Amino acid sequence: MDSLEYGFAVFWYIVFISSVICYAMLDGFDLGVGVLHLFAKKDVERRIFLNAIGPVWDGNEVWLVVAVGGMFAGFPFVYATLFSAFYIPLILLIFALIFRAVAIEFRSKQPMHWWRSMWDVIFFTGSAGISLSIGVILGNLVQGIPLNADHNYVGDAFLTFLKPYPILVGILTLSLFMMHGAIYLIMKTEGELQEKVKSWLTPTMIFFIITYATTTMVTLIYQSHMVDRLRERPYLFLVALANMLLIANIPREVHRKNYGWAFISSCCNIAFLLVLFALGIFPELVRSSIDPIANSITISNAFTSLRTLIVLTVIVAIGLPLVFAYGFYVYRLFRGKVKLDHMSY
Repeated sequence: MDSLEYGFAVFWYIVFISSVICYAMLDGFDLGVGVLHLFAKKDVERRIFLNAIGPVWDGNEVWLVVAVGGMFAGFPFVYATLFSAFYIPLILLIFALIFRAVAIEFRSKQPMHWWRSMWDVIFFTGSAGISLSIGVILGNLVQGIPLNADHNYVGDAFLTFLKPYPILVGILTLSLFMMHGAIYLIMKTEGELQEKVKSWLTPTMIFFIITYATTTMVTLIYQSHMVDRLRERPYLFLVALANMLLIANIPREVHRKNYGWAFISSCCNIAFLLVLFALGIFPELVRSSIDPIANSITISNAFTSLRTLIVLTVIVAIGLPLVFAYGFYVYRLFRGKVKLDHMSY
């Protein structure tokens, strides 16, 4: 692998991680809104929640398509291994994505209480399931999955993934998205409903901080390889320091009622957490729990051909600005507080 090939492989690793960051920051808040959905008891409150994310949720999920497509094209070996190893969890994740989208569209089509309650539960379950699944998958990538010398998955079809550490990372992801969603709802609501959401924000922040501190300690003790690169390059500890300062800034901005800055801090917190994840696993893309040195899939043995990477770079240079432009237009068009009308969900 020459330096040009390695440079393009690293570039595409950065593109993939950046796509995951964009997905987590954007879809993270509407997943958090979905988890908080059942806490609202009145039908009009739940409709406001749906309309707070209604114009943007499907555009947010475009970044998931970009991330998976980038993995498929840039690192097909990783794509094949993950979708074989995580087959059942990913199928459940896809079903959760489908039924969550259907719940958003179908929920207000009929006025019957049982009809709306059914879709409310599905919307909540899908949102919570997606949040937990994303965290569990990331936790397994940190801990490692059983890969043999041929880089083939040799674990159980499902139970291998349900270990304490990945479940802890899943709970961390759920708490993070709940806090992220609560801040977003405060920005989109007003009056009595906004005060109600404000009362939810402090418990979600406490929930996140406790799970964050617990996960950090467990990672340092039992997944110490995640800080090896930071030890090699001490200046990278600035990323971890910046992340902690961003977390501390969230309750500070909330106390000062600067909810826009609190939301930005929450977005940056998500970004820095995923940057730490990317730095921690690099250059491994899929870590082997059997023999991490010999059996892991790394950036050097997983990338596609140089010609493919060059073509993909051209496509990204054309496509990503369009995605950003679309997102900017939609968020600007639907900025401000949610108002219900005859066109609302």
